[in-house]
Amino acid sequence: MNVRFYHAAILTLSGERTFSLIQGELWVRGNKIAYIGDGTDRHAGDFCWEREIDAQGTVLMPGFKNAHTHTAMTFLRSYADDLPLEEWLQKQVFPKEALLTPEDIYHLCKLGIMEYLTSGITSNFDMYFAPLPAAKATVDCGFRSVFTSGLNDFCQSLSEVEELYEKIRSLNSRTSFYLGFHAEYTTSLQLMEGLCDLAEKFKSPVWLHNSETKSEVEACIKRWGKTPTELTDSLGLYQYGGGGYHCVYFREQDFEIFKKRKLTAVTNPASNLKLASGIAPVKRFLEEGIEVAVGTDGPASNNCLDMFREMFLVSGLAKVREMDAACVTADEVLYMATAGGAKAMGLDGCDCLAQGKLADLIQIDLNWPNMQPENDFVKNIVYSGSKQNVKLTMVDGKILYEDGKFFIGSEPKEVYRRANEIIRRMET
Repeated sequence: MNVRFYHAAILTLSGERTFSLIQGELWVRGNKIAYIGDGTDRHAGDFCWEREIDAQGTVLMPGFKNAHTHTAMTFLRSYADDLPLEEWLQKQVFPKEALLTPEDIYHLCKLGIMEYLTSGITSNFDMYFAPLPAAKATVDCGFRSVFTSGLNDFCQSLSEVEELYEKIRSLNSRTSFYLGFHAEYTTSLQLMEGLCDLAEKFKSPVWLHNSETKSEVEACIKRWGKTPTELTDSLGLYQYGGGGYHCVYFREQDFEIFKKRKLTAVTNPASNLKLASGIAPVKRFLEEGIEVAVGTDGPASNNCLDMFREMFLVSGLAKVREMDAACVTADEVLYMATAGGAKAMGLDGCDCLAQGKLADLIQIDLNWPNMQPENDFVKNIVYSGSKQNVKLTMVDGKILYEDGKFFIGSEPKEVYRRANEIIRRMET
């Protein structure tokens, strides 16, 4: 799609982790950004535009990267709440997930993708036991997803993971796949060692739920004499990078390993709050030079796939944890939610707005009370921004959401009907 945005304020990376606004135009040709500038050095009339959008009063910025989620769990939103993590997983989540069909997962992922779009999320890092129907939903909706295997003792096998790796990576230019397993406490040593062999074969990073709760870390030390990070590193799982989701309870040696292996910690503040898991040491990660990305986690534990809420919590909780109102700035958080997530997901082609990058971008409407006055756009986005400010979401050069309307090939009412039908069927 050839789209010209003019009279635009464009958010670009001005430093390693800082942003600046430039006034001018942004041109999309096909699926890439063809031009960013003030327009004086190019003549827009030389091109045939499918749309020309007057962006006055709005800001164009890179789409958010949801670096950890379980999209298909939309069917359990507000269904199994106010329970401890273990009881929530073992007695509510796992039994219901066992009843899902591939078709269910396909439709439930469409619902999640719709919510991502309203939140300005242009790609997600999804872990689920059945990623193929989720990948099909991504392709059909025009979205961008990175998948990781949810290998554990109860579902998937090493041969299935190997097959998924090749299938999903060849499915579409907007689908990719990395190796992963659910967690140390659900996965046998034999499976972890087998995954290490696959990581060597594919030169793939490895991802897992890591140190989410205090009891998880203590149990791992009791079993192996090592923390989850120490154990997985000793097995050689991080030869090609990767990282962990949550990373709440880290010990000194865990920070050292993440730093040495150049791993990424994906923080999920809303989920960790709701499940009373704890607060991740984000300030320490930044001090150690460890990359940090932001994820919502799944809609059964969050329950909202909202990057604005996550960004506020990343900064707010870090300040409370350290009792330091100056730590973890708005610029650092916005970087985590955009370029930091892209780096974790291997999406270097759409980490920021620049000529030649993929056109994964969002348009933020400043004409709302919560975005005024315009003292500092980055701080407004992180501390006062909300979904209502997302006017347009573009993925791979195509507008998938604009002014409350979806362009994903499905009618919202039908997606909602399917989701309700799935959970109601399980109750009979």
